[in-house]
Amino acid sequence: MLEVSLKHRFSGTDLDLEFMAPPGLTVLYGASGSGKTTVVNAVAGLLRPDQGRVQVGEDILGDTDRGVWLPPHKRGLGYVFQEARLFPHLTVEQNLKFGAWFAQHRPPVASLGKVVEMLGIGPLLSRRPGALSGGEKQRVAIGRALLARPRMLLADEPLAALDQARKSEILPYFERLRDEVSLPILYVCHAPEEVARLATTVVALDQGRILQVGPAEDVLSDPGFAPQGPRAVGALLRANVAHHHEDGLTELNAGGIPLFVPRITQPVGHGLRLRIAAQDVILARDLPKDMSALNVLPGKIDEVRMGKVAGAIVAITTPAGKLLARITRRSADGMALAPGQAINAIVKTVAIAPDDVGR
Repeated sequence: MLEVSLKHRFSGTDLDLEFMAPPGLTVLYGASGSGKTTVVNAVAGLLRPDQGRVQVGEDILGDTDRGVWLPPHKRGLGYVFQEARLFPHLTVEQNLKFGAWFAQHRPPVASLGKVVEMLGIGPLLSRRPGALSGGEKQRVAIGRALLARPRMLLADEPLAALDQARKSEILPYFERLRDEVSLPILYVCHAPEEVARLATTVVALDQGRILQVGPAEDVLSDPGFAPQGPRAVGALLRANVAHHHEDGLTELNAGGIPLFVPRITQPVGHGLRLRIAAQDVILARDLPKDMSALNVLPGKIDEVRMGKVAGAIVAITTPAGKLLARITRRSADGMALAPGQAINAIVKTVAIAPDDVGR
């Protein structure tokens, strides 16, 4: 359990927040300037706030009221930055082992062999950083942080400097860390697809204040939650792979509802997270006889939240989980949408991108 309480004044924003993060991967989520990096730097000991307290488990890493603020090297935390920051004169294997030289007194999180296998960096061990791609460098940086035997891993937008292809390459490795390594992770992010794929807990920030804290499914399915604007709104469903069809589609079972997505590689029975953007959901009372969209989720309206201009967000409970639909106010008024009404949520198969599907 991570406990954080911070107050700090700096240019443009006054930070004032308090939260507790349970085990798992906790995402600090919000727009640029919301205070995410300031929080993670305070946890790391790179910033001493005007007033604050940081505790990991039973260990107090900082408490300004008691005059305690441990320096970074005494906190036992691993940190993955936006840039890999590898030592250019060392090989990948030497970079990996570097952190462990200073952490012999702490129990290992995972063996060198396990980290190398998990991150897929075996073929890179003899290379130097100058011969690596951006995604390969970040995987090595993650491995080095893990082998430093941290009590917790911090990651400050580790995918921000990568193109979309490299981001897609790295995301599965963070999923494996979340699921296979018993290590709490504090992850800074402003991309909704990363939040949906990785977060067990979301701490949403705006201008130095907390908007919401809770499980990813609950926070993302809240129709009033839009720190990145309405185009980034989307809900998180859980499903299992049911069947791979010969026409290139994979059929999922989401609470008894069949969902079709473009072919994915996970085997039948595998559990998945599925992000569905609110703008990709169409609402209908009655379904047309001929329709190109394959995914229909019957449900009931929980809430209709009108926007300030022309839009509205509709929250729907379905057997597959909670969904959000972004429609116009004109449509909401014309259909007389209201809580308690039965409705069909329609989602195009091709609207669900591979990056929206995670383990």
